[in-house]
Amino acid sequence: MLPSSARLGASGTPGTQAEAAPRGSGLSLLWSELRVLFGRRRTWALLLALAAIPVLVAVAVRISSTVPPGRGPAFLDRITQNGLFVAFTAMLVSVPLFLPLTVGVVAGDTIAGEANMGTLRYLLVAPTGRVRLLLVKYAGALAFCLVAPVTVGLAGAAIGAALFPVGPVTLLSGDVIEPPEAALRILLIAAYLAVSLAGLSAIGLFLSTLTVVPVGAMAATVVVSVVSQVLDQLPQLEWLHPWLFSHYWLGFGDLLRQPVLWDSFASNALLQAGYVAVFGALAYGRFVTKDVLS
Repeated sequence: MLPSSARLGASGTPGTQAEAAPRGSGLSLLWSELRVLFGRRRTWALLLALAAIPVLVAVAVRISSTVPPGRGPAFLDRITQNGLFVAFTAMLVSVPLFLPLTVGVVAGDTIAGEANMGTLRYLLVAPTGRVRLLLVKYAGALAFCLVAPVTVGLAGAAIGAALFPVGPVTLLSGDVIEPPEAALRILLIAAYLAVSLAGLSAIGLFLSTLTVVPVGAMAATVVVSVVSQVLDQLPQLEWLHPWLFSHYWLGFGDLLRQPVLWDSFASNALLQAGYVAVFGALAYGRFVTKDVLS
């Protein structure tokens, strides 16, 4: 029998000693969870795939002769004049599919992955508590929600600076800001996207408590994301749009104005908080009554 503090290792196998779940405070447990999450090769593969998106965008623009104005994603035609627009374009391109896909993989694996490997029962034998474990798992998923868009933004800024000139950035409002402030806007957009993905992450956590097959929870989370975005495009369901967790995902354009308009950020945060509350409660109700020790 594995010791009561056994954890999944970086390669997905039961960990020992250094990767064991501590019996200490919640912060120690969270630190252990983050080490395991960001020590996995799968997590790094997801982040590298996200970092490849701005690289592909920048290289495609670099080798093309011209970029017709108004064609393709927003800001695409501005990349040749200022490489920082690679970051803005890449984050915009990543929102509909790539970011939800990676978050779905991480969130869907939170509980189901432990159950599938047989380590969940040992985590709960230790004085961790189901509620604390659930909160730590969700906090780990939220950490990935932040790291993922930051990775896209920083990779975009880096490859853009390498392949194109960098200078003052003209915002949507027509104002011009210097590159250091533009870098802060990139991080601000990454924070907006992290908040946007919080609701989807809570849904993935709940779905992860329903099964011991992590692939099923991952796929279900991604499907829910796609369905929400499809529903948001149907004019017949306009009354439903403000209630869909994906409704404000592309609203970060207000952060590229001077002064910054915070209305979309606030509305998005409030909506995501509602989804976190609802699906967090559902995950709690399911997890605290789930038989994992038999």
